[in-house]
Amino acid sequence: MIPVLTHVAAVVVAATPTPTPVPSVNPNDVTPGPVGFAAIALVALVAVFLIIDMVRRIRRVNYRAQIAEQLDAEQAAAAAEADDTAQRPLEGRPGRATLDPGRRPSDGNPPHGDVD
Repeated sequence: MIPVLTHVAAVVVAATPTPTPVPSVNPNDVTPGPVGFAAIALVALVAVFLIIDMVRRIRRVNYRAQIAEQLDAEQAAAAAEADDTAQRPLEGRPGRATLDPGRRPSDGNPPHGDVD
């Protein structure tokens, strides 16, 4: 009995036609046309120019960061060398006299304000 019902159901389903949708809108009215193409092309060109500008700005920032890093390294090296030369005693260096911090090198007298 079940096979008979299945067969009847298949015949009924096959006998009823499936409706095909009828377009209610003219397909030429819903296409983008030349105006839509121009709008999309304009958006694409603006996007390309923005990407190029962004890459240029990022590159410029990277170059500035590299130069700032180099300048910082040069200043640190100069400061380290200045500290190194200040730490070395003046004795033993040719052409330099040993200086007493409390005396002026020109006349050997105490600095102004020192009274003996």
